Amino acid sequence: MKKPKWVIEKEQARKASGAETVWLFGLHAVRDALSNPQREKLRLIVTLNAQDKLADAIAEAGITPEVVDARRFSAPIDPGSVHQGAALEVKPLAWGSLEEVCIGREAPRVILLDRVTDPHNVGAILRSAEVLGASAVIGTRHHSAPETGALAKTASGALERQPYLRVRNLAETIEDLQRMGFYVLGLDGEAEETIEQAMEGRRGDPVALVLGAEGPGLREKTKETVDKLVKIDAAGGFGSLNVSNAAAIALYASQSH
Repeated sequence: MKKPKWVIEKEQARKASGAETVWLFGLHAVRDALSNPQREKLRLIVTLNAQDKLADAIAEAGITPEVVDARRFSAPIDPGSVHQGAALEVKPLAWGSLEEVCIGREAPRVILLDRVTDPHNVGAILRSAEVLGASAVIGTRHHSAPETGALAKTASGALERQPYLRVRNLAETIEDLQRMGFYVLGLDGEAEETIEQAMEGRRGDPVALVLGAEGPGLREKTKETVDKLVKIDAAGGFGSLNVSNAAAIALYASQSH
């Protein structure tokens, strides 16, 4: 029996994602990846100077680096990247399922991103999420920033420790979280209630915060699916926050403190 087209496409996508690799660059991002036992490391390219600075992490990872001349740095990364003489080819991290990552903590907090595609914004959000104790940051497989060297560098090591899941459908994931007992709040500048008002009497609950890209904000389907639309209480009646700053403030405002 001939396989249906959708089955073949699904198998091809799975194979492609299994073959996918990422080039991380910069001393901090490379050091954290080398020290992460969960990270599958394939190839390390360093200058002599970077090798000296990363000597302990290289030894810990048990990887043999390719040492190159600083003027002929051959890693396949953007020529404008600030690589500091170190680049590491890795497989993307497998964090497991939504349930594995989001259940288990007392009053967990989760951030969902609706079409946030800028790797620098996502990297900064991962960093805030790690500092403020979020269980996961969740984006979509399409229209969200994948794991890249630029994202890892902005995340400043958080990519190795902060779960970053990418799901097929954001609205379905919101519904899954609601079934798991999460109170899902969508950030919208036009909302009537502030986060603090919406959190009254709910601070001990699991909470998911949904943020949209700057400009377009949340999609209509996302707005219809969340439990409530909320805004960040602002001093003035004008201006807006960068999405990574908004994520940090929203996460802090939702905490159970």
